[in-house]
Order: sequence, then structure tokens, then C-alpha cells
Amino acid sequence: MITLQGIGKSFKVARRAAGLRQAAKSLFVREHTVVEALRDITFQVGEGEIVGYIGPNGAGKSTSIKVMSGILVPDAGTCSIMGFTPWKERTAYVRNIGVVFGQRSQLWWDVPVLDSFQLLRDIYKIPAAEYAGQLALLTETLELGSLLQTPVRQLSLGQRMRCEIAASLLHSPRVLFLDEPTIGLDAVSKQAVRQFIRTINREKGVTVILTTHDMSDIEALASRILLIGKGTLLYDGTLSQLRGRFGSHRTVTAHYSENARPPEIPGAQTISWSPERAVFSVDTGQLPIADVLARLSGQVELLDVEIEAKPVEELIIELYKEHRI
Repeated sequence: MITLQGIGKSFKVARRAAGLRQAAKSLFVREHTVVEALRDITFQVGEGEIVGYIGPNGAGKSTSIKVMSGILVPDAGTCSIMGFTPWKERTAYVRNIGVVFGQRSQLWWDVPVLDSFQLLRDIYKIPAAEYAGQLALLTETLELGSLLQTPVRQLSLGQRMRCEIAASLLHSPRVLFLDEPTIGLDAVSKQAVRQFIRTINREKGVTVILTTHDMSDIEALASRILLIGKGTLLYDGTLSQLRGRFGSHRTVTAHYSENARPPEIPGAQTISWSPERAVFSVDTGQLPIADVLARLSGQVELLDVEIEAKPVEELIIELYKEHRI
């Protein structure tokens, strides 16, 4: 579905020192620095995948999305999406993709949401029957019924984002690019957006590329992640592979009947202890959880046990440290 091979992109950025004299000088002589935003980006995405595209600020995520959506032309490399080269065949290509930028809007600010939808219908030349069916589906699934007659400027951020996603899907795209789709949303709105993305992926086979700093989005939606840093692709794999690489440690919290002595688990690190509760850090690669539980039950009367894996955020930080980004 999506193939990028050796994509590179650089930008020329103007530089000058502060001060009036330097400002006047820059009118005649300008200094520039070349910033390499993307360098040899290569990956493939299969039809129906949901891929999390992550990295720190300035890593090149949005630049990559703009190349894949046909907004930017790369300096090097090739990009084929559904057989199209995005920046060469834009008119035909954009009929097959949807794009949502969390900090930008494709809806008209001062008119009701429905007017924006109808304008998009005309832009994409969607047949009347297809438009009516898709609008009904999106309205029901995203709960837009009470919002369609409301000017966009009067919507909350969560309401607007639901409308943005609907706008990007009116023409039934096969690929959906989501750049920070849940930025600034409350928990209820985030859950609604995530559930909808899962639904269209499962029922319509829409391929989704998701860029976000919210690792809970990645954990909830994406089974595969691509990590980009300093314009270079650093990691391509599944979340389970990432956990296997960095996530063998577990936190075990044991609640038990009052006991005068702390339980001892050879091979586990005791984080905290009280007469009724103990917390251990366990490397499951060296000490299986079953052995920890067996040792605990032999020393105390267990009431409850909690086992927690490393949060995804910590796994990503480990990747950042490994690549020094």
C-alpha cells in the first residue's frame, strides 16, 4: 500500500544575530543554514495496517506526512502509495487519502459544519447517494447530529476534531494520515476518536498512519511503530518486540496479612516495604513471575498481587537513549 525508499528532504533556514545593526545587514546579506529534515527514510506499510509514527519534536514526522500526502516534494528518493507518486499525481491521488492535522483545520470557521461538508462533497465530486450514506454513517458513529448546524468557531476542541475526522472520510479514502488527532482532547473525546479509528480500520480496511506524542494513543491503536529521530528512521517493529527488548522488568506489589518481617525474594529488588505491603522490581528474563509468587506465598498470607509492566512511555525513552536523541 505504502512504499518509501531513500526519501530525503532539506530546508534552507535564514539565520541572523539579534540587534538593529544585524537586522539592517540582513536586508543586503542573508546567511542561511541547511537543515536536513529527512535522510534516507525507507519503509513499507501493508493494506489495513495501523502504524504509529513517533519521535521527538523536530524529528521529521510532520515532514514525512507532508511528503506522503503530496504537500512537499522530497529532494531524493521515491514514494509510491496505492501506485501513485503523491506530488506528481495529486488530483487523482488525493481522492484516495484523508489527512487530519490536529493543529490545522480543513473546515470553514464561520459557517455551519454541514456547509463545509457540502463544499468538500463538491470538491471531491462525491455522488449524491454515496455522500448521503457516508454522512449518515459518520454522523451516527461520531455523534455529530447536534453539531452539523453549528458554526465551527463555536465548537469545543473535541467536537471540532470529531468533525475534522468526518470531513477527511467523506470521500471514503483508502489511506488516512492522522497528525496529532487527539491533541488537547479530554479523556471522553480521546476514547471516542480512538474507537472510531479502530472501527473504520476493522470494517472498511482503511490503512492508518498515526503520528502522536500521546503514547496511550499508540498503545490503544497501533501494533507496529516507526521511530524517527534527527530525520532518520531508527526503529521499525511491533510493540511486543519493543517490550521484549526493553520491557522485561515488572513491578510486583504484594498485599498480605500483617507480617513483622519483610518477604525476601532472591533476585528481586525491594522498592518499598511495610508490615502489610511490599513492592518489588523483577527482571522476568532472570526470575519468572511464577517463582516470585511461589516465594511470596511461602512467606506471607497473600491478600492481593498487582503486576505492572513498564509504561510505553518508558520504553520509548529507552529507545531515545539508545540512539541519543
